[in-house]
Amino acid sequence: MASKLLATRATKTLIRRFSLAAAAPLDPYEDSSGGISMKGVKISGRPLYLDIQATSPVDPRVLDSMLPFYLSRYGNPHSRTHLYGWESDSAVEHARNQVATLISASPKEIIFTSGATESNNISVKGVMNFYGDKKHHVITTQTEHKCVLDSCRYLQQEGFDVTYLPVGPDGIIDLDRLRSEIRPDTGLVSVMAVNNEIGVIQPMEEIGQICKEKNVPFHTDAAQALGKIPIDVDKMNISLMSLSGHKIYGPKGVGALYIRRRPRIRVQAQMSGGGQERGIRSGTVPTPLVVGMGAACELAMKEMEYDERRIKGLQERLLNGIRGRLDGVVVNGSVERRYVGNLNLSFAYVEGESLLMGLKEVAVSSGSACTSASLEPSYVLRALGVEEDMAHTSIRFGIGRFTTEDEIDRAVELTVQQVEKLREMSPLYEMVKEGIDIKSIQWAQH
Repeated sequence: MASKLLATRATKTLIRRFSLAAAAPLDPYEDSSGGISMKGVKISGRPLYLDIQATSPVDPRVLDSMLPFYLSRYGNPHSRTHLYGWESDSAVEHARNQVATLISASPKEIIFTSGATESNNISVKGVMNFYGDKKHHVITTQTEHKCVLDSCRYLQQEGFDVTYLPVGPDGIIDLDRLRSEIRPDTGLVSVMAVNNEIGVIQPMEEIGQICKEKNVPFHTDAAQALGKIPIDVDKMNISLMSLSGHKIYGPKGVGALYIRRRPRIRVQAQMSGGGQERGIRSGTVPTPLVVGMGAACELAMKEMEYDERRIKGLQERLLNGIRGRLDGVVVNGSVERRYVGNLNLSFAYVEGESLLMGLKEVAVSSGSACTSASLEPSYVLRALGVEEDMAHTSIRFGIGRFTTEDEIDRAVELTVQQVEKLREMSPLYEMVKEGIDIKSIQWAQH
């Protein structure tokens, strides 16, 4: 009990010290008025950070674990003839055990990579390339991360068949449809555990059971799930799982791939080199980054329940605060089956890009960081059947370990102000307030 109390106090202290709204000096971008100017945008100070799904800040405790391996313990973990190599190798193996413990796996089943994108590529392309003479079919979903979808398109160009499962309006796949789509030559089923845009949680145990019955390997992109929801690779019958360090308060540039040993899953390496990481991912293992990811996993193991309770309260505060002052606010994706730190909202009668630009004091996004340069509405929301005008107005609010109540209240205030401002300029909203059904209007074409 005493240790839990100390951990809670320590976390609260860290939240106060490392509040993401705190203004840190940004010399290159500060102007004479004390504000910040960058890419033509000028704001009074650093914005609130509510884009945790894109990346999370490094937990200071994680940074502490990494620093010695930059400054004094800088040996190559593959150097077998001296102390520097031995201590780095020992640190890598300790981190491997920390990652494995969080997902109830064996350390021998963990391969370190540069991130979830590489892990997804190894999983999707590697499995199919290895079994390509016998297996020619892949099943995935329409709402997967872009790197999985692009890997599947690559396989299609190589002559493989790919089935892209639709999802319901709640973002969840139909299990009966999945079962019916599996063929004798299906070599892989790939379904994301927690969606990066809308936060919905797929029924992992049920999917795993279907794959087990059909004797098909089950891969999942768990970058947004690791450290957020409980994961047990045996209960979920997961064959391969992609993980990322910078989504769980660890460093960027490092990830991991879980590959089941019994029954053994084989993959074809996507990179040639010195044979590190069992020959699956050659290249020098970056010890400081790996140590940081391991520390982040251990912290997540200890604090997952506390983080979830706290973040759930902040999410309810944000949603109730916005809905209490605005109508026409829709939550995208399942309300019941979702990770609490991801809140994707659409605002009716508001032009989406104007809303996003108007919220320059709040760092939020309209979807995946990997597709944020596109002006097209999110393909994930379109897969849910969200109408294009509402998909264009979606904002993803990401709440994390260091988010504060003051930040949530400020985000509510700024969001409400901006939506009201834009609606005042919207003739459509004015018509709706007058009771006109705008969907029944026959618009003339010129």
